[in-house]
Amino acid sequence: MPTSAPGSSSRSAGQRGFTLLELLVVVAIIAISVAVVSLSLRDGDGARLDEEGARLSALIEMARTESRASGSAVRWMPLPAGVDADAQFRFVGLPPGQKLPVRWLDPATTAQVVGAPVLMLGPDAILPPQRVVLQLDGKRLELVSDGLAAFAPAATAVAAAK
Repeated sequence: MPTSAPGSSSRSAGQRGFTLLELLVVVAIIAISVAVVSLSLRDGDGARLDEEGARLSALIEMARTESRASGSAVRWMPLPAGVDADAQFRFVGLPPGQKLPVRWLDPATTAQVVGAPVLMLGPDAILPPQRVVLQLDGKRLELVSDGLAAFAPAATAVAAAK
């Protein structure tokens, strides 16, 4: 009966390589890896718009807090393109020492207050429900507040603008 040396394979020297099953397993692992990576990558415009929305929410809450603390009425208004070369939006009614940003992180961002020309931020603790729509490169983000809570993205956060 023929025997092979310890550590040697029963395959002959001319039959070295991978089996079909081994190749299928490797291809499946690569396919799953590519799918996971492609799903984890964010849409660039959507990510920038989310960042603008989070920043605007934080700025509005800072102005709202200042309005309540000082007892003065504070409003936020987006400015139409070309009105002011240095500003794209403005906080009106803040104390002179309080400086908040007046430009978007991405200059292509636009904003519109739904149903009014400005957002009322205080000094009252309870405000009417308000909405702001941000747009950037065909994407749209709606920030809403019920008048008590902070501004946050609506349930249909990033949708294609029509």
